[in-house]
Amino acid sequence: FHNENKLLKADHLERGKQFFHKHGSKSIFLARFVGPLRAIVPFVAGISGMKKNKFLFWNIISAFLWSTSHLLLGYFFGNAFTVIEVWSTRVGYAIGVAVLFLVLIYIIRFITVKHGRQIAEFIRSVSTSIGNAISSNPDVQKLVKRHSTFFAFIKTRTNRKSFFGLPFTLIVIGFGYVLSLFFGIIQDVLTSDVIVSADLRIANLLEYLRSPEFTKVFLWITLLGKWQIVIGSAIIVSLILWLWKKRDNIMYLWLALVANGIFSYLGKLLIHRDRPLTPVYLENSFSFPSGHAMVAVIFYGFLAYILIRHIKSWKTKVNIFFACLFVILAIGFSRLYLGVHFLSDVWGGYLLGFLILTTVMALYEWRQWSKGSVEHEHVVVTKNIKLATAGLVFVGVIFYIGFASQYKPPIAVSAQAVIQNIEGGISTYFSDHKIPKYSETLIGNPQEPLGFIFLAKDDTVLTQSFEKAGWSSADRVSIKSIAKIAEAAVLRRQYLNAPMTPSFWNAVVNDFGFEKPTQSNSVDERHHIRIWKTNLRQDGLTVYVATASLDTAIKWLVTHRINPDIDTEKLFVKDSLQSANTLEGTNEIQFVDHILGQNFSGDDFFTNGKLYILKLN
Repeated sequence: FHNENKLLKADHLERGKQFFHKHGSKSIFLARFVGPLRAIVPFVAGISGMKKNKFLFWNIISAFLWSTSHLLLGYFFGNAFTVIEVWSTRVGYAIGVAVLFLVLIYIIRFITVKHGRQIAEFIRSVSTSIGNAISSNPDVQKLVKRHSTFFAFIKTRTNRKSFFGLPFTLIVIGFGYVLSLFFGIIQDVLTSDVIVSADLRIANLLEYLRSPEFTKVFLWITLLGKWQIVIGSAIIVSLILWLWKKRDNIMYLWLALVANGIFSYLGKLLIHRDRPLTPVYLENSFSFPSGHAMVAVIFYGFLAYILIRHIKSWKTKVNIFFACLFVILAIGFSRLYLGVHFLSDVWGGYLLGFLILTTVMALYEWRQWSKGSVEHEHVVVTKNIKLATAGLVFVGVIFYIGFASQYKPPIAVSAQAVIQNIEGGISTYFSDHKIPKYSETLIGNPQEPLGFIFLAKDDTVLTQSFEKAGWSSADRVSIKSIAKIAEAAVLRRQYLNAPMTPSFWNAVVNDFGFEKPTQSNSVDERHHIRIWKTNLRQDGLTVYVATASLDTAIKWLVTHRINPDIDTEKLFVKDSLQSANTLEGTNEIQFVDHILGQNFSGDDFFTNGKLYILKLN
């Protein structure tokens, strides 16, 4: 063991000795699961004179458990891939993106905690060196003399010793950038069909994914932005700040909350945007901007600012920042999940909240700077202050739990669709009434054309017809269906009703999904049909529209590649229903022109543009 040795350093031996002396005989067992110490601790045990029988006892037990755990780990990851295959849908893609986002946030937090200061110091050092090199250049010096007034202004703007130097410059730049984003999102909401289309489809997708279990969770989360909780929490925070003699913060906290109320009200009044049509519960105000998103940034952001400003530990500062970020994002997403806001409402709320928070923080910093001291009041932290603080925090938690437990918002009732009767040809009716003939992407671009129109008495007849033909109805996404996916993967069972990729038509998600395995009986290949229930009626029968596709392979681990020949798949669906004697009548019409296109994931498809009108028994 030498420090020059790349594998066996003296430090490793020292760590092994410390580990052995700390844990004794059981260190043989524990070290088996600690990579760097796995080989060193037995060596230390030998030179320390550990008894042979005791060593063999711990070594055999640890070897058995170590090998078993690794076999189970391999089995788990092998079946994890099966899980991905079973449920590789656009929902899976969304979940994957969310998980990757959380992992990315964790990595950024980890790097910031470990190396944030060194990275910042390195950047500052490099910037200073570059600046010195540029300023010492003779040509640059001549330029500075020629335009002395301009460069004097730049020097003043970058002066770190004055609040109105570099700090104020950075605040103004950041404020201006966020302000431009805010006005940009207002313009998009008022004029952009793409933003409005995406908002509508995201709202409908989240409504499709909604489940009672997750709805309860997000109702509790959204209450963190409810005005009763915020005001109650602000009172408690004010009392704590008073105890800790941080009384300057109290005025600015309430200033930020008052500004939040004023600008939230004015924004809703000016934009006058209606809320989504499928909320969990009713809200009586307009939609843009999201008041919950605003107050999340302002209130929780200001709390994080106070804590970060007065806490010395770098790691704690970083953890507070990311905890605040998580709370803000969770509140914003809860508004989307509960269907009370569009995505652009939440984004606009974040931006406006950030503008208010930045302004209040700048005013506070300017006041502190003008006093010439950052800390004016020093408090001796006594046991009574700590107990009082803990008591106030406990009261806040009890208040939140009590309010959330008793909170009963007015539940929204879905509006009944107005029934329209089709007279004449279906294709002509669709064209005359501008009813979409294509499925759509998230932003409303056309995908595959509709391949079917089903005429059925009701939903039961539709479902029974497909089940009789050997199709399985796809379950909705829920905790129960996710548990079934995991169970099917671990126990190597089939899950014929696994949730499938939702798709859009007329801005809404499909109401029904049916799937059928191919002859290969593999999760890679499956027949899919997605069906939307319309408000149209013909001859007293409900009109359903549908698209069909054949999955042929796993793509990107989270979705499937489709067979480009969707006409053959349409024929397969029709023949399967016909073979099961579920059809009363069939008709094929030219619905759209011949088309060669791509779906949302870039898969090519082609079709002759014909559509089957199938009347179910």
